[in-house]
Parts: sequence; C-alpha cells; structure tokens
Amino acid sequence: MKFLNVISEWANEYFSNEEAIYLIVLIVATLVAFAWLGGYLAPVLTGLVFAFLLQGLVKWLERLKMPRAGAVYLTFLLFLGVILAFFLLVVPLLWQQMQGLVGLLPTGFERLQEGLAQLAERYPQYVTQDQISEWLDQGARELGNLSATVLETAFSQVFSLLGLLIYLVLVPISVFFFLKDKDQLLEFFASLLPRDRPLLDSVGAEMNEQLGNYVRGKAIEILIVGATTFVTFTILGLNYAALLGVVVGLSVLIPFVGAAVATLPVFIVGVIQFGWSWDLGVVMIAYAIIQFLDGNVLVPLLFSEVVDLHPITIIVAVLAFGGLWGVWGVFFAIPLATLIKAIYKAWPRQADVSAADKAPEVA
Repeated sequence: MKFLNVISEWANEYFSNEEAIYLIVLIVATLVAFAWLGGYLAPVLTGLVFAFLLQGLVKWLERLKMPRAGAVYLTFLLFLGVILAFFLLVVPLLWQQMQGLVGLLPTGFERLQEGLAQLAERYPQYVTQDQISEWLDQGARELGNLSATVLETAFSQVFSLLGLLIYLVLVPISVFFFLKDKDQLLEFFASLLPRDRPLLDSVGAEMNEQLGNYVRGKAIEILIVGATTFVTFTILGLNYAALLGVVVGLSVLIPFVGAAVATLPVFIVGVIQFGWSWDLGVVMIAYAIIQFLDGNVLVPLLFSEVVDLHPITIIVAVLAFGGLWGVWGVFFAIPLATLIKAIYKAWPRQADVSAADKAPEVA
C-alpha cells in the first residue's frame, strides 16, 4: 500500500495538469511516428533541416524591407544554386581524391608496419614483433570488413538511382513549401491542439528556437572548421586537403567522438606522404590546434545556450538518439537534450499550481 501511495502522490504531483497529459501524448505520438516512418520521411525531414537553416536568411531579407514572397523565392534560388555548384564542382573533386587515397592505403599500411617495427626494436620490453604482427593482422581483417560494409552501404543507398532521384526532387520541394507556407503549417498544427495551452506554447517556442539556432550554428561550424582545415592543410602541402577538410568539417556533427574519428584519416594521409618525420608532427599539431579552437572558442560562441549541458549528458544523448534515429538522432542530440531539460523546467507541478492558487491577488 505504501508503494502505491508513493506512485499516486508522484502522479498527482506531475500529471494532475490536463495540459501535461496532452504534452505526453504528443511526445509519444511523435516518437512512434519517427520510429515507424522515419526512414520513409527522410527526404521531408532533410527538407525541414534545410528550411530551418535558410529561415535566418529569409528573416534577414525581410528586415531589409523585401516582401516575404520575394525573400522566400530569392533564398530558394540561392539554395538551388549552392546545391548545383556543390554537385558540379565539389563532388567530382572529392570523388577523385577519395579514389587516389584508397589506392594509397597499402602504402600507408606498410609505413605503419615499419613504424611499429622500429618501435619494437627500441622498446622490446613493452612490445614484441609477434604482438605487432597480431595487431596488424587483426587491423587488416577489421579494415577489410569495414571496407566491405561501406561499399555495400554506398551502392545500396547512396548510389541508388531511385533513392537519389527521390532526394533530388522531394528535398527542394519540401524546402520551398516549408519556407513559403510556414505560417499556414504552424496554424494547422496549432488547430489540432487545445486552445488554452500555455505549456505547449512555451515548449513549442523553445523547440523552434533551439532547433533553428542549432541547425544554423552547426552549419556555420561545419563550414568554418572544414574551410580552416582545407586552407591549413593546403598551406602545409598535405595531399587530399579538400577531402580531409570535408571529413573534419562533418566530424563536428558528433560531439567528442567525431574529432577522435577524424584524426585517423588525417594521420594516415600524413604518414603516407611524410613518413615518420617532423612534417607529420607539424600536420598533427595544426590539426590539434584546429580542434582546440573549435571546442573552446567556436562552439561557445555559436551555442552559448546549450554549452551548459554536462558532457556526460551530451554523450548519453548522442548514444540514445543516435541509436533511435541514426544520423539524424546524432545531429539533433544536443537540441533534443536541451529541449528535454526545458520541458522538465516548464513542467507543471501540483505544488506550483497550489502556490499560484493561494497567492493573494494584487488590487
């Protein structure tokens, strides 16, 4: 009985407000919809992400006294131009550099074997030739399995002609209508909710602001980190600077883990080109400086409202949402964690309601 009383008191404390029930139903329905239809809705969700990104440009043009229709059309045309330039100019260069790098992987493997052999000769008390051979054999097997998985995924998804055509058609259409009919769409979804909904309005406004700021901030971070990496590696004379710039730029999508994963291709290219020399050390030092400035200068400037999340909270959010929704879950892990925190703070409690009812009215 005591256990049931505790459960009853807890339910009365947090779920006595009718609006809290609506919020719970809405959250559960959204989670079920994404879990069930997320794969099918991927082009529309991609368009929604781009719409969040471009909304800032639309608002900026409106502040310049441009009519909203004109701002939407101009923004959409710029979006199409950037996408077209990316596929015509950037993608062929990246594909060419990727093919060249794949062809040099055996050379990199030999350089790594030579370096480990020298390490075994200098410090035989810590590592032996047998251990090195075992590590290299295991690494080769893992690399072969990874390569097979990547190729299978690439040909089955990325290079699927039908899938590519669906994205090329539906993503721009979704972007255009999300920008053009934003107010009508919001009014339609609002009509499905109760009229008196201060909690839902508060959470909705918080979600819209958090997602919009995060998408735009993350896009700026990717561009700055990627461009800085490309320029730095080009100055240092490192091969495949464009490909590595894209890899390092996209690595910021995954907090903490992305930077560590991106270190491997940078190190492999450096070893292939420079060997175990001071030039390799300069490249890695430059890469470490870029990562330091990103984590300690750029991220606090772009995400001042979400950096107060504890690192453990961010890691748990990345793992949890990434496990649920894959790449999109990883991308939105931080704003979703911030949103959960905002919901917890705004959640109506029986004690708060009672205190508000007992508060004397001011004449």
